[in-house]
Amino acid sequence: MTAFQARGLRGSTLEELINLSNETYRKLGIALVQKIPTPIKPMEFDSASRTITLAYFEQRSTVDYIGILQGIGICFDAKETAQTNLPVANVHPHQVDFMREFNRQGGLAFLLVHFTKDDAYYLLPFEVLNTYFDKNGVHKHSKTISRTVFEERFRIPVNAGGVNLHYLKAVVEYYKVKEEEKRNEEL
Repeated sequence: MTAFQARGLRGSTLEELINLSNETYRKLGIALVQKIPTPIKPMEFDSASRTITLAYFEQRSTVDYIGILQGIGICFDAKETAQTNLPVANVHPHQVDFMREFNRQGGLAFLLVHFTKDDAYYLLPFEVLNTYFDKNGVHKHSKTISRTVFEERFRIPVNAGGVNLHYLKAVVEYYKVKEEEKRNEEL
């Protein structure tokens, strides 16, 4: 059992690591990335304890995180899987639509994926993710995204440079790839 699970955060270990990393990035002045809360509609409220006892999701959220890295907009969703591949069903069409629009505006959109079986973390660029969806955000051909699609250059180091999950290292690599593609298109 990890320290996060012992604290009752089962199922959100990846997000907790990202949140801790985001706080470190903020303190270092590297990036400002925020968790986007899922909008809920409270139905019942316990006034004695001042807690919501029943609530419903008001609307679909876009992505888990959005922010800025040295003037570059980034948005991403965090996904965990115990399988050897990432189930395409784990990514929702409304998330793909949002990332597609974000990408069109010049931002970097991607998934951060944790393969729990071997405790490996990867960035999956939107351009790769997008090949699994049609223009309406519907799954195209495959039920899973093969682990072989996840490139080693986008592997995310753990506890590197004083950061719990140093995902910005992979984001910088992704940015370099996109800039190189832009230069090649201009030729």
